[in-house]
Amino acid sequence: MALSACAGSPLVPFSTDTPPLILVPAAQAGVQDKRGRFREIYCAVLAARVGEVDDLRPCDDALTRLGTEPVGTGQAVPLAASRRHLVAALVPGIGYDCFARWLQPPGTASAHVRKYGYELQAIKVDALSGSTNNARQIRDAVMAMDLGPGAPRLVLVGYSKGTPDVLEAIVNHPEIRSRVAAVVSLAGAVGGSPLANEAEQYQADLLRHFPGATCDSGDGGAVASLRPAVRRAWLAQNPLPASVAAYSVVTLPQPERISSILRSSADKLGRIDPRNDSQVIFYDQVIPGSTLLGYVNADHWAIVVPIARTHERIGSLFVTQNAYPREALIEAVLRFVEEDLAARGK
Repeated sequence: MALSACAGSPLVPFSTDTPPLILVPAAQAGVQDKRGRFREIYCAVLAARVGEVDDLRPCDDALTRLGTEPVGTGQAVPLAASRRHLVAALVPGIGYDCFARWLQPPGTASAHVRKYGYELQAIKVDALSGSTNNARQIRDAVMAMDLGPGAPRLVLVGYSKGTPDVLEAIVNHPEIRSRVAAVVSLAGAVGGSPLANEAEQYQADLLRHFPGATCDSGDGGAVASLRPAVRRAWLAQNPLPASVAAYSVVTLPQPERISSILRSSADKLGRIDPRNDSQVIFYDQVIPGSTLLGYVNADHWAIVVPIARTHERIGSLFVTQNAYPREALIEAVLRFVEEDLAARGK
């Protein structure tokens, strides 16, 4: 849920307890910019799924153009069933297990991609524990999966805090790398969120009292795991293995695409940079050395959490920009990853 606290103090307090940092263009951080090809794939999926997927938008409204976007390849976009049958395993963000029963997600994304030869499942992690704890849970879940012989088919998809959980799993538990084809950040808190600097764990712990919540306090490290100083120190000390391909999907909504309930946190982050999704600044969502797929015109919740579909009244009053063609986006991401892995010979 939204991380927010009383305004007043700087979102990023003065501190010398940080590795040396520099903000540079993505290419200078080893990021491959393949937005042009991803746009081709996503636009083709959106056009082909009219009448099949809810909340469809024109492609130019589904993605945000940032700077000079590379042109597409001009190659055809295959939309037949997957040959590799990738299995996407989604690791959710902070607090998800506390409100999942209330949310009652319809499972439409899983059903949609299954029609085209992919699988989408969830990995259960502690809602309120730190990333190191959750990384162990991801490790155990991956090792327990029956993925069959041949090239690895598992794609670990981290949403929000789920991304640092996934990255720690890949680094801390090398035994899973041979089973993982790729990792994907969806609105990932790769560099943390300044909102976590003035939030405390007891505020996140209030989610245990959400209607129908079954979560517990875990190790109490969730909020600390999201602080930028923690995440950047971890990235500085833990280079990601080159053997696992990494991809980044960034949420960068136009201001009018941010739900009313999230505008205050977006404004708060705007004191640092208005280019945020209400929870994470756009440059903090990119995995170093990854392939950048695109900037999505959706706020932090809209990209994954279908609140308005299962709670229409709340959607109309508070989560006013929650409609997004998530099913088509997941399909496009998996099609891009499958194509790119083949091109790399992986």
